[in-house]
Amino acid sequence: MTHYRISEAAELVGVSDDTVRRWIADGLLPVEKDDSGRQVVPGAELAARAQAIASAADDRTGVRRSARNRFVGLVTRVEIEGLMAQVELQCGPHRVVSLMSSEAARELRLEVGSRGVAVVKATMVVVETEQVGA
Repeated sequence: MTHYRISEAAELVGVSDDTVRRWIADGLLPVEKDDSGRQVVPGAELAARAQAIASAADDRTGVRRSARNRFVGLVTRVEIEGLMAQVELQCGPHRVVSLMSSEAARELRLEVGSRGVAVVKATMVVVETEQVGA
């Protein structure tokens, strides 16, 4: 099982080390000792806590769709040049970039500060992890 030091756990979920220590003290996150005697948090427990604290803005469009990967956020950049547009959204801690036709960007009336929902439906998603061992 994967374990993380308190500082690593804090970085992964976007909180301070002190917050992780409070969660441990409050019984919200278990802690174990590694071979060096340092406190470590089990990866599966950290993942469950990350899901529990995840906050995303509500999708108020009322549209039903098959795509499950929807990110609600604010438009932070719209760059229209020729036939194409690049639109950036800040969705919580995530930056989502979309390339679309200039026509679509204009029809959506996208401007910095407007609310948007990035819907991702892909046949391939690349997942990376650290290399273990050599």
